[in-house]
Amino acid sequence: MNEADPLQKMVVLGAGGWGTALAVTLAQTHAEVTLWARREALAAQLRESRINSAYLPDVSLPANVRITSDLSAAVEGADWAFLVVPSVGMSDLLSALPPQLGAVLCAKGLAPAGQRLSELATGLGFGRVAVLSGPNHAEEIGLGLPAATVVASKDAEFARTVQAHLMTPNLRVYTSSDVVGVELGGVLKNVVAVAAGLGDGLKLGDNARASVITRGLREMARYLASQGAQEDTVYGLSGLGDLVATATSRHSRNRAAGEALARGAAPEGGGKVVEGLRTARLLSAWARESGAELPIVQGVAAVAGGQLSPQEALSALMQREAKAEG
Repeated sequence: MNEADPLQKMVVLGAGGWGTALAVTLAQTHAEVTLWARREALAAQLRESRINSAYLPDVSLPANVRITSDLSAAVEGADWAFLVVPSVGMSDLLSALPPQLGAVLCAKGLAPAGQRLSELATGLGFGRVAVLSGPNHAEEIGLGLPAATVVASKDAEFARTVQAHLMTPNLRVYTSSDVVGVELGGVLKNVVAVAAGLGDGLKLGDNARASVITRGLREMARYLASQGAQEDTVYGLSGLGDLVATATSRHSRNRAAGEALARGAAPEGGGKVVEGLRTARLLSAWARESGAELPIVQGVAAVAGGQLSPQEALSALMQREAKAEG
């Protein structure tokens, strides 16, 4: 494995919860980390208080994290950067960056047109692209609790470079060549987590939650296979690992969105993006057009769009044709 150079410039673009947690993590092993915030008001607040009160209030930014809202200054002299903005904002950010910059994509969603974010980056001329995924709640990573993640790239050397720089005693980083599988596992688990939250909001119990997670994993496996992913990837950190964390954790905004929908409340709030709701709408349309079997995705999309109540979506799932498991 490559040895990390503690003096190499580390850049995190996006100062939400996950971007803040990554900056704190990198600051453990690097002399200086640059954290870019899109809004100057947020950048000024972070410089003054060293606490991201809106997104990660229990974590303090170390003194060696430099904060700026100047994108050009943030990436100047950097070889690569972590891009940690919601999927809807990734196109604008990529378009503002020089394509010779290596891009580590950290959002778990699809572009507005339904493309994978790595496809979007490649289409914009970026030559070195990686995706980062896994069971990585920012609230725990920022506090230094033990976790594992996976970085996937078609460029094996680039994946190993990111691995070397991101590893800490409490964060274990694996590499993968399966960009499609790692990226889409992180995308689809959000939808299943919304479904799990719907069940929790309806107080359906542990058996229902376990059933949603298990059948959701099969749905993920079918979709990943249809897109050319490697068979085993869905059972790794970016698939099963992230699914379990997102569908059960109190930190999960996707699970919380499902609970809110079950109560009849608004699923999105506080300026935090719920990727699973966007993904459900995009993939539900794809399933209708292709004839693919994605019943949980389609159920979540129908509830989010107001076509079905949570109880009606549950009834539709339970009354599907009897079949063998698989």
